[in-house]
Amino acid sequence: MTTASADPAPRRAEAPSRRPQGGPPLLAPVLAFAVLTIAYVIVNRSTPHLDATGAEVLRYASAHRTTAKAGSLLLFASSVPLALTAAILYRRLRALGITAPGSAITLVGGVLASSALALSGMFGWAGGRLSSDGGPALARALADLSFLAGGPAYATTFALLMAGISVTGLLAGLLPRALAWPGLVLAAVGLVCELTLVVDGFQYLLPIARFGGLLWLVIVAVRLPRTRPSRHQ
Repeated sequence: MTTASADPAPRRAEAPSRRPQGGPPLLAPVLAFAVLTIAYVIVNRSTPHLDATGAEVLRYASAHRTTAKAGSLLLFASSVPLALTAAILYRRLRALGITAPGSAITLVGGVLASSALALSGMFGWAGGRLSSDGGPALARALADLSFLAGGPAYATTFALLMAGISVTGLLAGLLPRALAWPGLVLAAVGLVCELTLVVDGFQYLLPIARFGGLLWLVIVAVRLPRTRPSRHQ
């Protein structure tokens, strides 16, 4: 009686493990956002302040129609790389193994901040189209809406993006503490900027949240890793 040879069952070919994809380079859209933001500020440096009357705003719009439209275009255009930045940051954090709410908060904050800039640009463009016989009240209202969208609304929502990255980077060790903690401080400043709606004095915090946050985001784009360091390293 012959015994059948006990050949081992053929093993299934193991599928090669897929390496998480971190997405496209982060620095490119961040630098594009920074350049467009700075260009907008330079073009709009002579825009009437909040305490200007409707007649002054209308007079400026009539005399500087091309400048107003160019500034609105730059502001609207800056919303596109900011939205791309939020999407890449979300994908990068997910690829680094972050499943906590911080990655989603980063995405939501970036999308809302991008939408605020787009709205501000559209209101500014509409205000730049007003003719000299337009109503001063309408000119002042459009200027206020552009300020609210591009000022407090942007600062508050951009603060969510900074908070999401900072908390995640701090807890997961993705960012140096010297970078994560300033991000949290800037996020707190951005959140306080919403008080501009009730107290005019808080509007002086807007440049801190805007340009401080911009500089911080550029540094984050350079320092945020593509892969998570191994615990055995």
